[in-house]
Amino acid sequence: MRVLEVYRNPRQLAILAMGFASGLPLALSGATLSVRLTEAGVSLAAVGAYALVGLSYSLKFLWSPVLDRVALPWLGARLGQRRSWLLAIALALAGAIAALGFAEPLDLWLTAVLAAGVAFLSASQDIVIDAYRIELLGKDEQAAGAATTQWGYRVGMIASGAGALALAQHFGWPQSYLAMAALAGVGAVTALLSPEPAHPHARSWSLAGAVVEPFREFASRPGWSWILVFVLLYRLGDALSGQMSNPFYVKLGFSKDEIASVAKLFGLVASMAGIAAGGAFAYRLGVAKALIAAGAIHAAGNLAFVLQAALGHDVRALAFTIFVENFTGGLVSAAFVGYLSTLCHPAFTATQYALLSSLTAVGRTLFASPSGWLADRLGWPLFFCAAAVAALPGLALAVSLGRASARAAPPSPRGSAASPT
Repeated sequence: MRVLEVYRNPRQLAILAMGFASGLPLALSGATLSVRLTEAGVSLAAVGAYALVGLSYSLKFLWSPVLDRVALPWLGARLGQRRSWLLAIALALAGAIAALGFAEPLDLWLTAVLAAGVAFLSASQDIVIDAYRIELLGKDEQAAGAATTQWGYRVGMIASGAGALALAQHFGWPQSYLAMAALAGVGAVTALLSPEPAHPHARSWSLAGAVVEPFREFASRPGWSWILVFVLLYRLGDALSGQMSNPFYVKLGFSKDEIASVAKLFGLVASMAGIAAGGAFAYRLGVAKALIAAGAIHAAGNLAFVLQAALGHDVRALAFTIFVENFTGGLVSAAFVGYLSTLCHPAFTATQYALLSSLTAVGRTLFASPSGWLADRLGWPLFFCAAAVAALPGLALAVSLGRASARAAPPSPRGSAASPT
């Protein structure tokens, strides 16, 4: 219970609301939009091509230096660097969501442009929210803050997924998207009610200061190259098993209804519990030890898939497997995001976090690509054992980096311009 006290910090409420604002737009230009397009008679090929509008989420590091170092005129002087950008983006995002709701789905180009606009503004909002969270919290609170953000994020996704579909069923698509646009105002209200975090004053724009300096500062740290290797490798086992979990269930003979109904109940509850536990782990043990503990538990969780393969089509075993998969996934996710947050220099928070998170996404994509090939050749039990073994290099690096961090000087106080250990 003392560990969970970290979640009673009033700052966590602002972070929860921002997590909701961050998760809300994703489905509106993705899964929810695909339902609307399909209902309107758009071809499946075109619906699939609409996935390209989400490229902004992978490329957000390209414009993160602007949000990090350039202050908005007038508004920035009154609200501060982070709050002013958050308010401006939230208002623009609400307008873009409303416009997308009133667009004619068969007007493919207009719909694509508006959807891409929603994704761009959503990715930009993510940049600011991640920087705000990191700067508002102390180093020992980062993993708990990451957990709170993910809680809010998942609730936002549910609202714009199942919630938007239910509203569209009863009131129509334009009204559904209008309601989502109103909910996007949560970000604007939070910006107005929340404190501005400690952040070095934005300097005049220069290529060196905004783009080169964040790289130079990171590359000046001892062992920086090993940190990047760790960021790439830590989720290797997760990338392999996560990509193949649903095909595994299907191959065992589970129907889509069985998978969906079990995942809806056990998956959601387990994921939320794992995220909260991961934040508490890091607060109690420290981020370095939490990475090791959470990573080891997550790797061992692959044995649930091995048990499932032995039992075959057993719904009770499926509930256990999905619970373990989602709980350990939430556990390791909160610890890892908390670690990435501690790596960011206060002067370049948005830029460095955007780069690190993009590197993580690239790693997961690359390592997940051969998962099907491996499963075909090894068979399911050996494949999931291999996924557990694949986590070991990342765990070894976590141990090494943890020891190096323990030998380093104590971290600087929040808001200072010193490099993190």
